[in-house]
Amino acid sequence: MDVFNKLYSSVSSTVSQLQGVLPGNPVTREFEVVEHIASAGPGLLWKIYRGYKKSTRQEVAIFELEKRQLERWQKDDREVMLETLKRGISQLTKIRHPQVLTVQHPLEESRDSLAFATEPVFASLANVLGHNHNVPQPLPSALAGFKLFDVEIKYGIMQLAEGLAFLHSDVKLLHRNFCPESIIVNQQGAWKIFGFDFCILNQTPHEAKPFWPYQEYNSTWHVLTQPMLEYTAPENALISSHSPASDIFSLGMLIYSIYSVGGKPMKTFGKDWGAFRRFAGELKQGRYPSLSHIPDTFVEYVRLMLNATPEMRPEIHDMSKVVHFDDVGVKTLSYLDALFQWDNLQKSKFYKGLPQILSKLPHRINMQRIMPCLIKEFINAPMVPFVLPNVLLIAENCNDKEFKRHILPPLKAVMKIQEPIQILLIFLQKMDLLLKLTPADDVKTDVLPMLYRALESDAQQIQELCLSVLPTFASLVDYPAMKNALLPRIKKLCIGTPYMSVRVNCLLCIGRLLEHLDKWLVLDEIIPFLAQIPSREPAVLMGILGIYKLALTHNKLGITKDVMATKVIPFLVPLCIENGLSLSQFNALISLVKEMIERVEQEHRTKLEQLNSIQQESKALDINYANASGPLVASVPSSNNSEMDKMFANLGLDTYLTNSPAPDVVSPTPAVEVKASLSLEQKQRMAKQQEQAMRLQRQQAIIPPAPVATAAPAKPKDLTSTLMEANLSQMKNVVSTRGNAINNNTSTTAWSPTTAAAPTWNSAVWSPTSGNAGQWNNNKATPANWTALDSLLPQNKSSGKMSLNQMPTTNQPLLNPSQNQSKQPANQLSTQEIMDFLG
Repeated sequence: MDVFNKLYSSVSSTVSQLQGVLPGNPVTREFEVVEHIASAGPGLLWKIYRGYKKSTRQEVAIFELEKRQLERWQKDDREVMLETLKRGISQLTKIRHPQVLTVQHPLEESRDSLAFATEPVFASLANVLGHNHNVPQPLPSALAGFKLFDVEIKYGIMQLAEGLAFLHSDVKLLHRNFCPESIIVNQQGAWKIFGFDFCILNQTPHEAKPFWPYQEYNSTWHVLTQPMLEYTAPENALISSHSPASDIFSLGMLIYSIYSVGGKPMKTFGKDWGAFRRFAGELKQGRYPSLSHIPDTFVEYVRLMLNATPEMRPEIHDMSKVVHFDDVGVKTLSYLDALFQWDNLQKSKFYKGLPQILSKLPHRINMQRIMPCLIKEFINAPMVPFVLPNVLLIAENCNDKEFKRHILPPLKAVMKIQEPIQILLIFLQKMDLLLKLTPADDVKTDVLPMLYRALESDAQQIQELCLSVLPTFASLVDYPAMKNALLPRIKKLCIGTPYMSVRVNCLLCIGRLLEHLDKWLVLDEIIPFLAQIPSREPAVLMGILGIYKLALTHNKLGITKDVMATKVIPFLVPLCIENGLSLSQFNALISLVKEMIERVEQEHRTKLEQLNSIQQESKALDINYANASGPLVASVPSSNNSEMDKMFANLGLDTYLTNSPAPDVVSPTPAVEVKASLSLEQKQRMAKQQEQAMRLQRQQAIIPPAPVATAAPAKPKDLTSTLMEANLSQMKNVVSTRGNAINNNTSTTAWSPTTAAAPTWNSAVWSPTSGNAGQWNNNKATPANWTALDSLLPQNKSSGKMSLNQMPTTNQPLLNPSQNQSKQPANQLSTQEIMDFLG
């Protein structure tokens, strides 16, 4: 909790400080303050904030002076200080030079503060030398422990000398307060002149000799309202005069402070004018303090700059001729600053030799001073191939934060440039560096599209380089991009390229990408594609072989037996007899073919064994049920098999051979032992089937229960039976009526159905063919055949069945009258009889 409390209090204090910055100042309308970073100006009264412009998000530095800092001063001193500061910023705004701090928004005043905006700033030279008044505590991480490199000091001094030369010769201005508080180090490490609070302009016409009126030092005023005596030239005290040589003396004292321990000046006077006069006298007599901490190559020149006689001091333009500045780093930085004046040929020569220099310079110099100059050249496409290697060389020593903030944004624009083609080549050669430093999201949005363009280029070297680097970041490519963007381009290039080396590299690239693909993408996209490659050179065939081998043996992938049997093996077998193959290449191909055939054989045999075991179990169950009732037809022994039949004997065609013997009854046997390759689910399913078969064998035959006699339910009346009974009754009535009409000579003997013997007709038979219709013929005739009507009579199981032919042929009546009188009710037909009757 203590950690969170400290963090909360730190953030709260920072927010409250920023909210109190520039209250009511018009600068806040256009600029946003971010954080307090440094201080500058007389007594380091100006606080420097990092900020940005609201409209363009351009980074700036905001200088702010809080008037409450002057509350303890005398009113006159406070007013003089404010007017002095205003005049200095006003003068700074009018001057435009590379070595003078650039103002981006003029001074604005409010009731509580003064503020203006400039180019981005790192700190003042006083802050860099260890003077931390008005600097946030703790110190910013960039400023804490900051030390100047020797090349920075050398080139910074040259920049200040160049700026002074401009002020003296062009502006006709004396600075008069050339000290660490008046020097600003910008964000790129360049030293800029600031602090024109006590400057004096030339008062004579342009053609006349310059004249700068002298202003006496007033010890009664506040020390900050006048130039610092520690950096003031001695002629101010000796002869009450100043000139451009006075600023050269101040520059010499500044150089002394830079090289001294702790950045301290040679003497400290405050506003003690008397002490300053005594020091000036010592210098007049040639008594100089020790200059041992100044480099030997520079000490004599500095001693000359500190000469008490103005005329003896060197000209500002002569400083570049000093041996001390004959340094490759200083010259490099100087060339970069003047680069915009050169043509492309001169620039290209310089950039070609720059990599040897970059390795000798500190990384901070490369980042702050050289990198900005190189990035400016990105707008000049013909120069990008010369600039880009230097940018990537500097990037090798960058951390992720530096690369993402300073280098990656301009590089994104360069990645989209397609001409000249060398740009793509350079990027591909440094792809490992880009992938190491570029965030994954930026790789997908910027690096991958660049590689796609490289694959589509016509340059063979670029295509091969692109194919070699693609697998290194395949893990960053998502599945849709891999399937729909990357693989189609590689396949198209492999099929369409006229270069065998490019085709082989395409195959090698695909082989390295296999581990990042899934099984079905390989089976659907890669395997069919290999058969489309038109080339049959041994190198290409070995590339194809390698892909097949990886796909077959990789744990994540694998090729199904169907694909091997139908696509791969038919494609590989003809390749084995290519004439260009060496013995080792042939052996590799034929070994792969054999391995695939063995896999197909093993997998399919296992499958067939499983199916066969299931079929055997099913047959065993069917035969057990069939044996209970026995075979319906005995099998016919087959004749001797011919030679053709023997040839097809063991090929599974027995059921199609006409003379083949009936299959023997196979007794139920346990399932065929399955190979160890069966899965757990298959084994469980087979075990359940075996248990079910054994349970059915042990189970007794199912006997239906005896029917229970119950009252027959009312059934619907059978129309057929009703009609048949009606016909029979009508037939009986007709016979009975005719029997009564016959004369008395007819025999009284009647047919009785109960007679044991078959009844016969005893006397005459009535013939419808006689002359008198309806008379009986006493002559005996052949009995009529009535057997066709036997099936129409109802059957009675309890009594014998009489056919119509067995009825009496005599003229006896069909029914006995006594029987008609003593007629008994007929027995009711049973269900079985009705069903038999209906056929």
